[in-house]
Amino acid sequence: MIDKIKNFFSKKVLEPESESASADQLAMAALLIEVMVIDGNLDEQELNSIAETLSRMLDLSAEEVDELISLSREEVTEATSLYQFTREINEHFDIEKKLSLMTAMWRVAYADGHLDKHEENIIRRVADLLHIRHSEYIRCKLNAQESS
Repeated sequence: MIDKIKNFFSKKVLEPESESASADQLAMAALLIEVMVIDGNLDEQELNSIAETLSRMLDLSAEEVDELISLSREEVTEATSLYQFTREINEHFDIEKKLSLMTAMWRVAYADGHLDKHEENIIRRVADLLHIRHSEYIRCKLNAQESS
C-alpha cells in the first residue's frame, strides 16, 4: 500500500516544493486508511467518515479521495509499517495536531457503529508511537464517541 499511496500523492496532490508537507499528508492519510481497512470490513459509514476526514484534513477533491480509498481497498492484505508514518508525524506535528489526528482515527473506527478490537489495537499502537499519554488517548476516544 505504501508505494501506491506515495505515487498517488506525488502525482495527484502534492507539489514538489512542499516535501515536508507531503510526508505529513502521506502519514496522516496512511494512518487513517489503516484504521479503515484493519478489520477487513469496509463499511459504508467508515468509507464516508474516511472520505470526509481526508477531504477536510488534506484538502482533497472528491475524485482524489475516491482514488485514495480505491488504492487502499486493493491493498487491504498488504502489511504496512506504522513506524515510518508515525516518525513523520512526530517530526512535523505538534501535540495538538497529533491529538486531532488521534481523534480522527477514533471517528473512523466508530463510523460504522462498532469498535472492532483490531481498530482499537492499531489506534493504541499509533498512540504509543506518537508518545501520546494515556489520558490524552482516552480524551480523544471520548471526543470521537460524542461526535459520532
